[in-house]
Amino acid sequence: MLSEKSTATVRATLPAVAAAIATITERFYERLFAAHPELLRDLFNRGNQAAGLQKQALAGSIAAFATHLLDRPDDRPDVMLNRIAHKHASLGVTADQYRVVHQHLFAAIAEVLGEAVTPEVAEAWDEVYWLMANALTAIEARLYEEQGVLAGDVWREWAVVGRTEETADCATFRLRPADGAPAPAFKPGQYVSVQVELADGARQIRQYSLSSAPGSELRSITVKRVRGDIDGEVSGHLHAHVREGDVLRVSAPYGDLVLHADDAPLLLASAGIGCTPMLSMLEQLAATGHRAPVTVVHADRSPAEHPLRDEHAALTAKLPDAAAHFWYEAPEPGHPADHTGLVDLTALTVPSGTRAYLCGPLPFMRAVRTQLLAKGVAAADIHYEVFGPDLWLARD
Repeated sequence: MLSEKSTATVRATLPAVAAAIATITERFYERLFAAHPELLRDLFNRGNQAAGLQKQALAGSIAAFATHLLDRPDDRPDVMLNRIAHKHASLGVTADQYRVVHQHLFAAIAEVLGEAVTPEVAEAWDEVYWLMANALTAIEARLYEEQGVLAGDVWREWAVVGRTEETADCATFRLRPADGAPAPAFKPGQYVSVQVELADGARQIRQYSLSSAPGSELRSITVKRVRGDIDGEVSGHLHAHVREGDVLRVSAPYGDLVLHADDAPLLLASAGIGCTPMLSMLEQLAATGHRAPVTVVHADRSPAEHPLRDEHAALTAKLPDAAAHFWYEAPEPGHPADHTGLVDLTALTVPSGTRAYLCGPLPFMRAVRTQLLAKGVAAADIHYEVFGPDLWLARD
């Protein structure tokens, strides 16, 4: 994929670029948003920008892609590219925006690395960038075509036809296309983007997993209000202002964490609001008569904070060979079957050939993945979904 000349240059300069990549990405975003403030207002997650999470994710993806080109020159890191492309498609990213990114990214590289960026170095890293950008553009074009939408035109108005308070900080919104046309098909595990207009006029976007069954007339999303040093702008808006009868702008469904259509044993592991894609998977498994073993694992602070706990248990019970195992840091009376503390798979039987799906905070998924590998689950059979920037790459 990468030319022989550029391979040698990238290999020689990768340590210097990797050491400076955090500074480069920080300067890149400063330049980008100074030139295009509308991107920060209406496309990028302002919370992730303020917390520095998007900078870490960008740095990680660039370094991971360049390293892959050097270590495995005959193939592409399609798992990483597909995950990024699905997220981009759900935001309505278009091919022309890659040229804008290129302009400001390479200006930042030149500014940070100075004279070290010779014409030969610039040419080599330009090749790396366009290999990644063109691959993403091609995947995103295919995703738009599959959904029957024009590139970037992913938005549609949906009516809120119901709202249920699941926990103190989680609410489920049931949605129907406002124009009365059929809802687009989706695969269990996929998500949609929701765009809301905030008080300052910004149109911020967040992704939420579809927790309903693919064949359902309605679509459901369960939104957890984000609290912390930087409260969630969109989740806070949805909780405070959106009720039955309101209309939301919702994207077509995307996401690469989807069930494979076979009879393999499954393990569905989640923590917190990460249970939502698992509920959709469980509904699909029940509807299709899945008969192989299914192990359901969930971790939360307490039963009261476990979103859709009853549905989680009931859907598991619909399967002929399935068991649910819930771990809580603060267990409550009346739930004697639950486990206390963090997830520990030691006592669980994980059948040979198990395919695992993980969704939740990164420390949780890393811990579960480590335990699954120790139990003999193949690394290729462990799939995950990250809510927000994918920092797994930034740390691996």
